[in-house]
Amino acid sequence: MYIHMKRNLLLVVIMKVVLIMCLLPDIVIAQTGELHRVETLDGNVLIGILVSEDDERITIRVESMGEIVIERVRIKSLTRLEDGKMKNGEYWYPNPSATRYFFAPNAIGLKKGTGYYQNAWILFNNVNFGLSDHFSIGGGIVPMFLFGVSETPVWILPKVTFPVSEDQFHLGAGAMLGGVVGADSDLVGIFYGVGTLGDRERNLTVGVGYGYAGSEISTTPVINISGLIRTGRRIYLLSENYFVPEAGSTGVVSFGMRWTAENFAVDFGLFTPLENTDGWIGLPWLGVNIPFGRD
Repeated sequence: MYIHMKRNLLLVVIMKVVLIMCLLPDIVIAQTGELHRVETLDGNVLIGILVSEDDERITIRVESMGEIVIERVRIKSLTRLEDGKMKNGEYWYPNPSATRYFFAPNAIGLKKGTGYYQNAWILFNNVNFGLSDHFSIGGGIVPMFLFGVSETPVWILPKVTFPVSEDQFHLGAGAMLGGVVGADSDLVGIFYGVGTLGDRERNLTVGVGYGYAGSEISTTPVINISGLIRTGRRIYLLSENYFVPEAGSTGVVSFGMRWTAENFAVDFGLFTPLENTDGWIGLPWLGVNIPFGRD
């Protein structure tokens, strides 16, 4: 009976604690220094330090404006931002397409739950998604059926990444496995390995790839050397280059830029062959990258 009374007493105490907790206001104080982006239902965007939040309102400290209280019913989204990205009162959003250059991938991986859609020259469509921080899968299509052509090129893009030293050096490997739907043709593509020195805003990548067709794999490698550097809040400079060592001076070089906003990026570039082009300058590149998902 004594044990039974102790259990009842303990139960009463637990119920009282729960009752008191339910009656107290639900207030959560954010850690000082957490940078957040607040978007209201009327389209206003504020970036600042989240001071406090509860069920009804948040308080955010915005540079040059002080502390601002916003009712939760007016908030469309509240997003945690990366530290160290405020420069001269403006937030420098991360590179929205940090895992590749114009087309060539680097060894930096997509974060779990994030991805992007890439379109180049309307016809080239590509989607990639991070299943984990170290493995992503993607696919692409050139929708020739829109023009009444039955043969449609498609491909899948598996990729694994290994951060040897975060924001300093990464290794990766992957493949482009493709074919033509509606045609009696062999599977074609490339297997590759890459190493990237640097972070998502300034890096240099060296890669080696071997093409294949059907059951045959090329014995001649293709060397890829690409780089990217951020020069401003919205501007990156890019270069993506391919060389075939066993074919002398055979190769393609490129140079261009990436213009970025919060939710998309536009790539402009020019690809030029190393061989004599008889006055032909090169092939222009125009692509759009749209990130999605949250990490």
